[in-house]
Amino acid sequence: MKNKYIFGGFIIVVFLGIMAFLFTQTSVGYEEDFSKIKVSGKTIKATGAWVKEKSYHIDSERNLFSFYMEDFNGNEIKVIYSGVMPNNFESSTSVVVTGKYQNGVFQASDILTKCPSKYESEFEQQQAKS
Repeated sequence: MKNKYIFGGFIIVVFLGIMAFLFTQTSVGYEEDFSKIKVSGKTIKATGAWVKEKSYHIDSERNLFSFYMEDFNGNEIKVIYSGVMPNNFESSTSVVVTGKYQNGVFQASDILTKCPSKYESEFEQQQAKS
């Protein structure tokens, strides 16, 4: 009977150890300054805006989507994403990319876009009337 409790306690301790290890390995930093991203070398969530003047490029043969992104200080980086362009990318007001800065480009593993809300324009119209 004691062996069951010892074995169960051992399993719980091993499980908690594995969970703690995985939690420390999956931490992702958040950065809005691209000059810090270039020297980090870690997986980062970067926030900025798409540089519409430089457009974007879709390579359908290699399934790559690339564009330039600008932070709030005016620093630019090129982003390459292995996947398709998000549906609402062209209407986005800001972009959040997750990935690493390597070989002079930001290799994104995920792209999130923030689009203007239909309620924002209604609020602005109401403010203009009053």
